[in-house]
Amino acid sequence: MTSFGLQSSSSNLRLAVLLLAAGEGSRLGSIPKALLQKDSQSLLSRFCQSIKTFAVIELVVVTGFHAQPIESELAEIQKKFDLPIKCVRNPHPESGQASSVRLGLESLSTNYEVLLVALCDQPLIGTAEIDALLEQFEQRAQQIEVVLPMVGQQRGNPVVFSYKVIADILAIPNMVCRSYIDQHPALVQTFTTESPAYIADVDTDADISRFALQRP
Repeated sequence: MTSFGLQSSSSNLRLAVLLLAAGEGSRLGSIPKALLQKDSQSLLSRFCQSIKTFAVIELVVVTGFHAQPIESELAEIQKKFDLPIKCVRNPHPESGQASSVRLGLESLSTNYEVLLVALCDQPLIGTAEIDALLEQFEQRAQQIEVVLPMVGQQRGNPVVFSYKVIADILAIPNMVCRSYIDQHPALVQTFTTESPAYIADVDTDADISRFALQRP
C-alpha cells in the first residue's frame, strides 16, 4: 500500500528531485499521463504531495508534448505545497526520454547531496517508497553512489544518485543516467524489494482501469 504524508526519517538529506513529464502518452491516444486523476487528484499533484515531507531544495520538472497543461497544473501545485519547482521544456521531446533526462540534469542548480530521478506516471509511488530508497542511500557502503530498486529481475523507479555521480555524468557529453549505471556497476547498490510500486506505471487503458484512474 502506498503511504502519503508520512514523517520522513531521511528528511535531513539535501534532496533534489528530477521528474520526467515530457512524454506524449501515445499508447493512450496522446494524453498527459502526469494529469491522470486518482481520487480527484492528478498523479503530478500526488507525487508533489509525497515529496513535501522531505524538504526538497529543488524540483525540476521536464515537460514536452503536453507542456502547457502540465505547467499550468504545476503553477497550482506550487501555490498549494510551496515547493521550489522549476519547469524546463524539452524542445525536442520526440527524441526520447534520454534527451529529457540530460536536459533535466543540466538544469539543476542547487547544492544538493542526493538526486531522486522519478517518472510522472507511477501511481503507487508515495512518501514511504521514496523514504525507503533514501534510507538505503544513507546506509550504503562507502563506494556506492547510486541506489536502484529491483523487483525480481526488473529495474524500477525512482532511482537515487549522489551529487558526485551526477557531476561525473554531466562531465561526459550526451551521457545519461541509465548508460552510466550500466557502465559503472560497482557504484550501484540494488534495493531488492517485492513492492510493485517501483515497477507500476501507466501505458495502456488496462493500466488506467487497474489503478482506478480517470483521464484528465
